[in-house]
Amino acid sequence: MIGKLKGTIDACFNDYVIIDVNGVGYLVYCSSKTLNKLVVNEFCQLFIETHVREDHINLYGFLSLEEKFVFNLLQSVNGIGTRMALAILSNLSPEQIQSAIARRDKEAFKAVSGVGLKLAERIIIELKDKALTNLTTNLPIDKNDSDLSKISSDATLVLTSLGVNRTEAYNLVQEIIAKDPDLSINELIKLALKARSSNV
Repeated sequence: MIGKLKGTIDACFNDYVIIDVNGVGYLVYCSSKTLNKLVVNEFCQLFIETHVREDHINLYGFLSLEEKFVFNLLQSVNGIGTRMALAILSNLSPEQIQSAIARRDKEAFKAVSGVGLKLAERIIIELKDKALTNLTTNLPIDKNDSDLSKISSDATLVLTSLGVNRTEAYNLVQEIIAKDPDLSINELIKLALKARSSNV
């Protein structure tokens, strides 16, 4: 299974891109929010969700693990497949989706083409217990313990001050925390810088 692709964008279309990875072109479906951030002939990194079916293998790409997690979360709702999940992510960011679920805001989901009142209500009902879920690790957030969140934020801030792109810094930190949530901030930063240097 493909988990991540790093390469140059060859072409952008309405709902997918072709990314060249060492001479091999991969067709990757993306939300419009992601597509709007990709530029032809520029290097990019996409986290990949691979869907294997009898008649096809589809790749879905995301600029963050957060977006990828929400893509899969949405598909746990009865009646939502990959196309609808991408349509929702094309209109709402992961943060907006989480907020809409927490606030039971049906109108936010109804603004998405193809989402009616019943589906909007179903999204909120079926995902309401997951609204306080960490979007990248799928681990419950302890509302009485903000230490992990603070360490994550502080580590991301330090990395950006060292010249690391904010999105890259955030993703590095979340990947490492998912593997070992007990790391100190210094250990976390060292591992993030090490991981980044090995990926360059």
